[in-house]
Amino acid sequence: MRLQGKLAIVTAAASGMGREGVRRFVREGARVAAIDISSEALNALVAEFGPDKVVPIVADLSTPEGARGSIDQAVDALGGADILWAHAGMPGPASVENLDMDAYRKAIDLNITSAALGAGQVAPHMRARGGGSIIFTSSISGLVGSMMSPIYSAAKWGVVGLGKSLALALAGDGIRVNVVCPGLADTPMKIGFTGRSGDPAEAAANEAKVVGAVPMGRLVKPGEVADAALWLASDEASFVTGVALPVDGGFTAR
Repeated sequence: MRLQGKLAIVTAAASGMGREGVRRFVREGARVAAIDISSEALNALVAEFGPDKVVPIVADLSTPEGARGSIDQAVDALGGADILWAHAGMPGPASVENLDMDAYRKAIDLNITSAALGAGQVAPHMRARGGGSIIFTSSISGLVGSMMSPIYSAAKWGVVGLGKSLALALAGDGIRVNVVCPGLADTPMKIGFTGRSGDPAEAAANEAKVVGAVPMGRLVKPGEVADAALWLASDEASFVTGVALPVDGGFTAR
């Protein structure tokens, strides 16, 4: 098993890609602290694998207290940390015109600030164990501009820069830092990108536009992104750091 005996932390762990990541990490031998805002969804994960494999931690990662405190809780519960997949994020405002500052700040806080605070909180614990793997979730919108989601795109470009910079800063400690960059995924958050107006027809049309621009002709599956994170977390990627890995069916290859 690729993560046998490893201690892993996953944020936004109770649905979509994060949930698939927890499942894969556990099946590959890790004990996982699963952080999410939904206690009900976390309890379903615990029921699936048992409390000896999944430790549920309820937190609002859009606040500094939640972002830092949840990592502290996770490390205390696990007895250390070898892996952090900082996966939390949200679409954010669709336009900079008449920008809702509260929505803007929450999007920035959840997409990039929580990742920075989580990495800063976990790094000393990884250093004490001789190294580790930090994985951030960005997006194809962190590699190319997004007409529909400018604030999200700005934040996710920041996540890529954060990952590359920390890869350099932490390499001497044996801590690898990488970024996964999914295309539009078939998850509950999809409608936040394609259907902001609430019109189902518009959402369907926007999704069709995205799929039409993907050379492989479909959306990414949550498990495919989780597979990429699993590989980056494992020793199979022992000499891989500072990478922003698209999982996008060729969208960014154009």
